[in-house]
Amino acid sequence: MNIEYRKADKEDAELLIDIYNSAFYRDFLKYGECPAYGQTKEMMEKSIINYPKFIILFNGEPVGCVSCKQIEAGVYAVGCLCIIPAYQGKGIGTQAIKFITSYYKDWDKFTLITPVDKTENVKFYTEKCGFDIVSTEMDGNVKVARFVLER
Repeated sequence: MNIEYRKADKEDAELLIDIYNSAFYRDFLKYGECPAYGQTKEMMEKSIINYPKFIILFNGEPVGCVSCKQIEAGVYAVGCLCIIPAYQGKGIGTQAIKFITSYYKDWDKFTLITPVDKTENVKFYTEKCGFDIVSTEMDGNVKVARFVLER
């Protein structure tokens, strides 16, 4: 399994829209909303600036994205980790978390939010990546869990 990461720039906006739409289509159908689904090119270009993104390449093919930004010294927020459905369950997401924890060397804490009822995500982040759930809250009409990974 050959996984590489390439920092995204504005020219990658349409590629990222395709990846996000593929990865988040089921969430959009399930919840009737999904902030990562259906972005315009302008929205994605702005997101690339505000939440630095790495395109995940599997054997040279773009199959996902991980985005992360520093919110204070040593604390980073994972804005998105998505893998297109055909490549899910192959360990790519686990490797992406390992990548960001090695890329951001000064980290003390990573946080992220995901829907509580997505049991596969909860299991992935807690069992495979070592995150803990620290709280739940409503985001629109979706109950989400806040996850934290601490050194």
